Amino acid sequence: MQFRVGQGYDVHKLIEGRLLILGGVTIAFDKGLLGHSDADVLTHAIIDALIGAAGLGDIGQNFPDSDAQYKDISSIKLLAKVQQLLASNGWQIINIDATVVAQAPKLLPYRVEMATNIATALKIPVTDINIKAKTEEGLGFTGTGQGMSAYAVCLIDKSKNL
Repeated sequence: MQFRVGQGYDVHKLIEGRLLILGGVTIAFDKGLLGHSDADVLTHAIIDALIGAAGLGDIGQNFPDSDAQYKDISSIKLLAKVQQLLASNGWQIINIDATVVAQAPKLLPYRVEMATNIATALKIPVTDINIKAKTEEGLGFTGTGQGMSAYAVCLIDKSKNL
């Protein structure tokens, strides 16, 4: 067996005039996340966890913000590319656990759709994805509504593909 654990983190500033997209779901909110792509902070954290676990760098190395082809791209499309990258290197995803940190909006109504989008892009069962949402009780940049962050951990395995 060859198991590896990956950990990912991402943060983006909230601004007016952008859509809020998390886990590939457009969420009704008065602000969205600023970034080169769609700035899906949840999916970006998951991408970094997966790429890191496989020892393949990070999101910036694989999808640089200096590359015009990634301007406003759906992060779910990037996640599907990560699945292909992992598969071509013999890795299988076992599970992902992720947390979005945001004071608002409430994310409970969107969690199933987010997990479904992520699982579909990664070609794994939705039961292998867990998404949580936390506030920071008004503290820090996420608590004051200036931005959002996300954390993700994953477990991958190469033994099933040997």
